[in-house]
Amino acid sequence: MAFASPANDYVERTLSPVTMFTTNESRIVETSSGFAVIEPVSRLVQGQVLLILSGGRTQFARVMGKSLIFDDGETMEGSAAEEVEVMGRVTFFINSTDADDDSPV
Repeated sequence: MAFASPANDYVERTLSPVTMFTTNESRIVETSSGFAVIEPVSRLVQGQVLLILSGGRTQFARVMGKSLIFDDGETMEGSAAEEVEVMGRVTFFINSTDADDDSPV
């Protein structure tokens, strides 16, 4: 008969962005600098960051007034902004620490 190890009571799951930052409505999107946690949008609020689909590309944009401001500084407003599909709002950006760093410590 095998002895059941008491160490099994202390085994922890590996931490991941999915287990730490998501709810049942959240999605994780991988970005060039890490991850973004996206949740559904019920209404637009000034200053919130959105994940949008425009021209076949997904981009992050901030709501400012009646326009969208992208991270590269471009703006979209008026009829062009009406053609954008909002995929969700960003609740967290998670920066990756796995990137190769050429700067020695």
